[in-house]
Amino acid sequence: MNDHKSAELTEIERRYAHRAEQRKGSLYDPLLPVNIAFRQERERVVMAMLLRFLAGRSLQSLRILEIGCGNGRNLIDFINWGARPENCVGNELLTERVAAARANLLPATTILQGDASALDLPDGSFDIMLQSTVFSSILDEGLRHAVAANMWRMLAPNGGIFWYDFTVDNPRNPDVTGISQAQIKALFPNSRYTAKKVTLAPPLARRAARLSPGLYPILNTLPFLRTHVVALLRKQP
Repeated sequence: MNDHKSAELTEIERRYAHRAEQRKGSLYDPLLPVNIAFRQERERVVMAMLLRFLAGRSLQSLRILEIGCGNGRNLIDFINWGARPENCVGNELLTERVAAARANLLPATTILQGDASALDLPDGSFDIMLQSTVFSSILDEGLRHAVAANMWRMLAPNGGIFWYDFTVDNPRNPDVTGISQAQIKALFPNSRYTAKKVTLAPPLARRAARLSPGLYPILNTLPFLRTHVVALLRKQP
């Protein structure tokens, strides 16, 4: 590993530690109505894209890898939707998140710790790959492209990458960067790309939720107020 890459990985660990410290308050409580709304909206869009991707196939036979799996919640969703635990693999950089994923998932699901750009798994070994707010946490463009290239290498022909991340910068948070749809396409230039904007801008959504629960769905009808994207990037044979 070169010094530049090592330094960026160390910085990512620092940024996540800083983020974890910030999230100790109630703002990110998963049971807050606004956070439930964020997650349910994203799940609906992912499930709709997944159904189109499967085209009648079952998840049971498909191999799934999540980059930056965190505590394993997204893999748990796919297992609940029909994926077999032994066909699922999680990759995570941070030691405490690796421990959380292993605690939350069945032992049959493999969790691999380390740099996603260096994952040494066979070419075309996964039918579905997942990433959720990983790329926005990688500020180094070279490392972003290296992770994307390795994901694409491991993706099977006719496979798909399910992507969730934000597209605009957060001026209050220098530890992340928005990844525009043009940048997503540049990271995976040979993919067939479909996407849907989701997630009402979180600062606005939280203010609206404090005023009235009914404001969120009204404001969220305006696409220009949504800050994230769910995308499916398909690999043609």
